Amino acid sequence: MTTIAGSNVLITGGASGIGRQVALKAAAAGARVVLWDIDEERLASVRDELLRVTRSPARAYRCDVSDRRSVYAVADRVRSEVGAVNVLVNNAGVVSGRPFLECSDAQIERTIAVNTLAHFWTCKAFLPDMVRAGTGHVVTIASAAGVVGVARMADYSASKWAAVGFDEALRMELRQLAPGVKTTVVCPYFVDTGMFRGVATRFPWLLPILKEEAVAEQIVRAIARNRPRVMMPPLVYFVPPLRILPVRVFDAVADFLGINRSMDEFVGRLEAGGEARPQGPAAEEKP
Repeated sequence: MTTIAGSNVLITGGASGIGRQVALKAAAAGARVVLWDIDEERLASVRDELLRVTRSPARAYRCDVSDRRSVYAVADRVRSEVGAVNVLVNNAGVVSGRPFLECSDAQIERTIAVNTLAHFWTCKAFLPDMVRAGTGHVVTIASAAGVVGVARMADYSASKWAAVGFDEALRMELRQLAPGVKTTVVCPYFVDTGMFRGVATRFPWLLPILKEEAVAEQIVRAIARNRPRVMMPPLVYFVPPLRILPVRVFDAVADFLGINRSMDEFVGRLEAGGEARPQGPAAEEKP
């Protein structure tokens, strides 16, 4: 079991969406929360909310997780000002939501940098302390798109597949190097944070658009119980076994479920004035 009360829990992309909800729930469980995000205004807002709602003071740091130099520099500040991180939640993410040939080079690079490479930099920064202590927890917020490719999400799916693979390889290494350090990978279907505004589901009772608070609740529970994998909704657990089917049958199942039409009306997060907020390199979002 991972003890959350009294632990330093660092959450990337902590200023909104799932990250904010995980912060609220971890703080309510007695954690000392450290928030990272690129949006300073939202960071300050969530920090104040944590103090108001949970009476738990949190530390907030602006950090562009796609920049490894920034990650290492801010990590040094965290260790100096807060101490060793006990639970690392790699949550920050971006999405472009365009057909592959309409994705700019910059969007593709940004997606991989934030959704995948950032996990390497944060783990290199904080994992050594966990290994030395013989205890700790690394959480990878991936996606159901990390177990099945989705049309109009080539860059996003690729980045999340990589995140899932990173978690699995890291888990195998830690079993040998530091068995007390645990990992959890989280693969949710679309979540109603606003990041995927406009997505649709053909069978809401089977593949519902998930509520961010419910997702965060499962994440915090999985950390406490050392669950290595969380997939939501339960149907996602059946995707890997379906790969034994011929490709054309597997594709037909995905089409029947409406997975490859889910992004047809995607618009992404909206600004206050109702305009679609730029996705990809223009803005770092939280899943």
